[in-house]
Amino acid sequence: MRFAIPCVIAFVVNALYNRVDQIFIGWGIGYLGNGATTVVFPLTIIALAVLVGDGGAAFVSLKLGEGDKDSVKKGVGDSIVLVTIAGIALLVIFLALLSPILNLFGATDENREYALQYGLIIVIGLPFTMISTAINAMIRVDGSPKYAMFSMVLGAIINTAFDPLFIFVFHMGMYGAAIATVMGQVASFIVSVVYLRKFKTVKLQRADFRLKGKICGNILSLGLSSFITQIAISIVMVLFNNLLKTYGEQSIYGSDIPLAAMGIVMKVNQIMLYILVGIAVGAQPVIGYNYGSKNFMRVKKAFLIAIAAAETVALICFFIFQFAPMAMVNLFGSEEGLYNEFAVKCFRIFLMLCPLNGFQTVAAIYLQAVGKPVKSAIVTLSRQIVFLIPFAVVLPIYMGVEGVLWSGPIADGLAFVLALLFIVFDIRGLKHSLKQHQQQLATQQVAEEEQQ
Repeated sequence: MRFAIPCVIAFVVNALYNRVDQIFIGWGIGYLGNGATTVVFPLTIIALAVLVGDGGAAFVSLKLGEGDKDSVKKGVGDSIVLVTIAGIALLVIFLALLSPILNLFGATDENREYALQYGLIIVIGLPFTMISTAINAMIRVDGSPKYAMFSMVLGAIINTAFDPLFIFVFHMGMYGAAIATVMGQVASFIVSVVYLRKFKTVKLQRADFRLKGKICGNILSLGLSSFITQIAISIVMVLFNNLLKTYGEQSIYGSDIPLAAMGIVMKVNQIMLYILVGIAVGAQPVIGYNYGSKNFMRVKKAFLIAIAAAETVALICFFIFQFAPMAMVNLFGSEEGLYNEFAVKCFRIFLMLCPLNGFQTVAAIYLQAVGKPVKSAIVTLSRQIVFLIPFAVVLPIYMGVEGVLWSGPIADGLAFVLALLFIVFDIRGLKHSLKQHQQQLATQQVAEEEQQ
């Protein structure tokens, strides 16, 4: 709980950046502005930061459990250098290709100008949010989850305070919403960087920030599952934007209503997923440390506690999505008629089996924490790519725009079955490892008694 609660708060606060913008944009500009944020949204999914941050955190946790302080220092240093290089590279690429990228992401004639205004400023803030995200993962592993939480909360408070000021008082529109977001991201960046001199487990030195190939490889492999999760979200959003635009034009809703409504649903769902990921990531240091020190009983207990907490959250969200969807829709502006009708369908159909996401999310992070990134990546990839995309492409051919919505519960159900199979086999292996370790300890104890 000491790790998970600050983790959840930090992740949710980080998720609220774009959602807060969308709430104020919905009231100040309307659903075309909301549609524009949906188009820009894939740019804000910092997959490379999570690749390095979560991979570095998993690496550092394992090495702390093994007592290898030198590798811990190098793991932290390499993670920060890698994410800095990635952030600058993405800034240059996105600035140069912003317009064609937004067209690829599903911009319509009506919302394109709004998307360009919002996207231009958001891209400038990417390096800051990527670096702070990666450093915060290290801060949590270092035993300071509350500090990491403070970093994210400070940024969100700044964003929330300046959003209405820039939109409603200074009438800066999409530019104002984006500037408020970047101001918050820069504040989080500064607070995170300051912590580098305050590490508790190790003392970082300049030499620790020189890239080491083997350690970089370990970090990237351990972060692969989280990277796939994030990049898959981007791919799915881009695909969904284009499918909703294409099939929406053939329906009574048009292209802009499905694009805006589904954007709200995906972002609300992302808040639930961030809570689930926060619970799982909060358990990750406990699982990784105890797995590294061969305390397998605590590994199993931490996993089961995380599952129970995640499923409780998922079930609560399920009841909200099914029985009070308009409460969610109304947060993002006051619309009526076809817009509300389609938004309610999105919540009730697409998120029909969202309770299964709790188990799958924790299972993926668990496999990552015990040093099995390939299995973790497969679990993650199954829902976002293997199952969701094919059904999202095929079903609309027969069902129209609503076919996109039905791909969600089908993918959730199939991914849950696959994750369950992986975990059942892994827990059996864990029991075998526990038995072997107990036998080794018993043998050592006998040997020591004989020597005495």
